[in-house]
Order: sequence, then structure tokens, then C-alpha cells
Amino acid sequence: MRRLITIPACLLLTALVTVLFPALLLLAFLLSFVPATRGAVSTLLFLTGYLWCETIGILCAPYIWLRYRDPARQFQANFAMQCWWANALKVLAEKFFQLDFHVHGQRALEGGPALMMPRHASIADTVLPVTYFARPFGTHLRYVLKRELLFDPCLDIYGNRLPNHFIDRSGQDSEQAVEGVRQLTQTLSDGESLLIYPEGTRFSREKHQALRAKANMNPELNAQLDRWPDLLPPRLGGTLAMLQANPGRDLLFLAHVGFEGSSHFKNLINGSWRKAQVHLAFWRVPFAEIPTELTALKTFLFSQWDQMQDTVGRLQKRSR
Repeated sequence: MRRLITIPACLLLTALVTVLFPALLLLAFLLSFVPATRGAVSTLLFLTGYLWCETIGILCAPYIWLRYRDPARQFQANFAMQCWWANALKVLAEKFFQLDFHVHGQRALEGGPALMMPRHASIADTVLPVTYFARPFGTHLRYVLKRELLFDPCLDIYGNRLPNHFIDRSGQDSEQAVEGVRQLTQTLSDGESLLIYPEGTRFSREKHQALRAKANMNPELNAQLDRWPDLLPPRLGGTLAMLQANPGRDLLFLAHVGFEGSSHFKNLINGSWRKAQVHLAFWRVPFAEIPTELTALKTFLFSQWDQMQDTVGRLQKRSR
């Protein structure tokens, strides 16, 4: 039922924007002289490209289903389409918003399949692990994602054709969600990696302050918010389930700054994301160094989140 709404809506919107593009471009050009909408042209170009990426993905889906009847070949075709889609969006954003990417710790990417835990600062940063890890190093990347993303037709189609797990964000630590993450981890095959966002939702100052308002009677949470001013405290249910079910993978962490400008539409259209410095920093923890006892594992995760906070702070200074 969801796809009966989202897929036709996406195709119709793509057709309308394409037909009206000259008029929309003229309007965006005029709006670009207003300070509050000075990024209108870049935003229009990116959104048009995004709609066409969605449309190409939608149109390729039945072809892949009909063309590749062998499950292994169909899996590879769907994974290739996922990589193309993510990389195309990254390239579009890079070109139209004139982003400047800097990657640190690239050697950490070369250690083979891993369990990946990135910082989550915007919806758009979901493309970074594919474009910098999965695609260039040939590892299929399973995702733990929030169910709201299923309203994106390509994420819905290909995300469900491939072994991923979509959870209700409000119930991330529920028994059902935790068990889903555990099973997704236990069934990793050779050459596969898995990604989870420990924060559970994208970071924002508003969300950090909202947690602070709820933490008056929770000294531990208050201490965590003081400890990680640029991050949300990791939600332990799914993250610890993944670590405990780890079949032998290293851990790969990703800290990044600069994608915060894509977290809200107003940041795109007001031009604040144009010419942003995007810094990414990777580091790897070998499997042999990961504790197995639950209390030690929690302490270990918090120590890595300390490193995430330190790295984000250092990258923020570089991006200024």
C-alpha cells in the first residue's frame, strides 16, 4: 500500500519538475538574490537530480527482477544499483553545492568487512559509508535503518530486496528490534559488513537540549550529555546486540562534520551548505580487542564514543 502511493508520486513529481524545469530555474535564479533563498538554484538542481535518481532506480527494479532469475546474480545487481544510487547522490551534492571533501584515516578502510558505527548528523550522511567503504572495497553493507526511510522509493525497493533491518525509531531498544539486529549480525556471510547508527537518530542541538530537559532526574544521562556535547548518547539495545553477536568482524568508526548543512531544507535553500568543508575520519578496532563481557563491552563502547567526540571536535576546527 505504501508503494502504491510513494512510487506514482515520485514518478509524477519527476515528470512535473522536468516539464516545468525552465520556469523553475528562472524562479530559482530570481530567488537567489534574496538572502533567505540564495541557495535556490543549487537546491533545485540537486532535487531534480535526486528525483531522476529515484526514477531510474524505480524503472530498473522490474528489469533486474526479470533479467536475473538466479538469486546470487539478482543480489549482486540490486547491490550494484544501491551503490550507483548512493554514489550518484553524493556526486550531485558535491557538484551542485560545491562541497569540499577531506578523508582522514583511509587505511582503516582497507582491513576487510567490518561492523560500522558512524556518527549520524543528517539523513544525507547515509550515502557516505557506501561511497567510501562498500563501493570501493567491494563489501556488501547491511544497514539498520529507521522505518520512516521506507517512504523513499529506492530505499524501500532495494532496501527490502537486500538483507537490511528497518526498525521503529521510537522502539529501537524493544525486544523485537534488538532480536532483529542480532539475527542480521549472526547471518553475515563472508564479504558482508553491517552498519548501525548507535545514536538511533540524527544529532541536532535541539534534540540534545530536549534530552537535557528530560534528564533532570537522571544523573547518568546528564553526565553523558556533558561528556558528548556534539553527539547523542548511544542507544545500547541494538548496538550491544550487534557487538555480542559479532561473528568476528573488526569495528569501523566514522566521525564526520560538514553534512549537518543537509539536515534541514532551509539549510539547503538559504545557501548555508554551499562550499562546505566536509571532513570524514575513519578508525578501526580489531576484533581481538573487543571485550566480550557485557559491562566491559558497554565501557568499551563509551570509550569509543569519547574518541568520536574528540574527533568531531578536531574536525570542526579544521572545517572553520
